[in-house]
Amino acid sequence: MDENHDSRLDRGDEEVGAEIAGDTDALLAALPHFYRGEVSQATTAQDRIDRTTTWAISLLAALLSVVFAGPGVPAYLLLIGLGALATFLSYEVRRYRFYDMYRSRVRIVQENVFANALSPEGAEHAEWREELSRDLRYPTFKVSTLEALTRRLRRIYGLLFGVVGVAWAAKVTLFTPENRWTEAAELPGVPGVVVAGVLGAFYLAIAALAVWPIEREAKGEVHGERAGEWKDE
Repeated sequence: MDENHDSRLDRGDEEVGAEIAGDTDALLAALPHFYRGEVSQATTAQDRIDRTTTWAISLLAALLSVVFAGPGVPAYLLLIGLGALATFLSYEVRRYRFYDMYRSRVRIVQENVFANALSPEGAEHAEWREELSRDLRYPTFKVSTLEALTRRLRRIYGLLFGVVGVAWAAKVTLFTPENRWTEAAELPGVPGVVVAGVLGAFYLAIAALAVWPIEREAKGEVHGERAGEWKDE
């Protein structure tokens, strides 16, 4: 009896979704719950990104305070800060990809349901239901790791890395007048010139990544639009 009950339950489960898909009223009743859930997921993902950025800025501020507290504090502490910022950036890249995945689902409902309900002009995507259904069954990131990396560098981490670079240059020159800059920049067993060369290569790589011309995949239509265009008409 239990086996028969389980098989009937399985068939019933399979038919529930199909009945909703074929009933417009039932679909429209269920869709707002899905929409609110995805908005909540996107909001949570955005909050996680913001918290990571806050920790990165706080760490950098504390590190600068320590390094410039006195001439005896070594400049290599700023190099440790670079490593910490790179770690935070790696976290943000992955979190941004999750955020964009949830945001893409929110936008596909906005474009094809709510926008069309306000002004019927046809769905933005001809097969948006199939596309959304496929993504719910097999979730995938919508933006590559490279694009997520370049976007976070352009928005915040490029500036943070730049602050560390300027602070390091100032520390080994202006704030250690009793030593040559090569002596202030050196690490145990590593000459200061080599340290400076490695830092230069690092910043060239950061700059190249930040301006790398890649095709945009992130779901962000407002990028590059002039503010206020929606009011022109």
